[in-house]
Amino acid sequence: MAEEPKEKWLNYLALTTVIFAVCATLSTFKGAGFSTRSVLSQTQAANQWAYYQSKSIKGYLYENQKESLELEVNARRGSMSQVAVADYERKIELYTQKIKRYDSEKAEISKEAKRLEAQRDDAQKHTGIFGIAVIFLQIAILLSSIAALMKKKLVWMAGAASGAVGLLYFANGFLLFF
Repeated sequence: MAEEPKEKWLNYLALTTVIFAVCATLSTFKGAGFSTRSVLSQTQAANQWAYYQSKSIKGYLYENQKESLELEVNARRGSMSQVAVADYERKIELYTQKIKRYDSEKAEISKEAKRLEAQRDDAQKHTGIFGIAVIFLQIAILLSSIAALMKKKLVWMAGAASGAVGLLYFANGFLLFF
């Protein structure tokens, strides 16, 4: 029993299918990694914003306390000794310093939270692009499999076109060139 001669394009079909499968696997892996980075960055950013809020609340409490002391010392200045007025003013100055410290800390916390949000946004871009790459590469693998079973070169060409788009998205997942 003689075997039919193998058509040369079937070798290329097998090679492209393997390439598409490997790239689809890598796209899935990289997409999942960027997805994890996105979730972690979002969580860290949310933690920073919660920390920012706690500093805001503490600062607000000191502002209220400072205003109360200022009102009290101004209302009672004539009936208070100089020592008592000086004590109030020291306390007011202490609160002023704490308010400034909290404002400074809030600025740093805000900067870090925004950096983490930018990191999250970047990771989400990569994740989405790798997801699109997987879709096109899976279609290419499917069409290549059908082409191999049916020995239809035209179906393989359609699969190769889909795979080329998938490879383009795969490369873009790393480089973000479009």
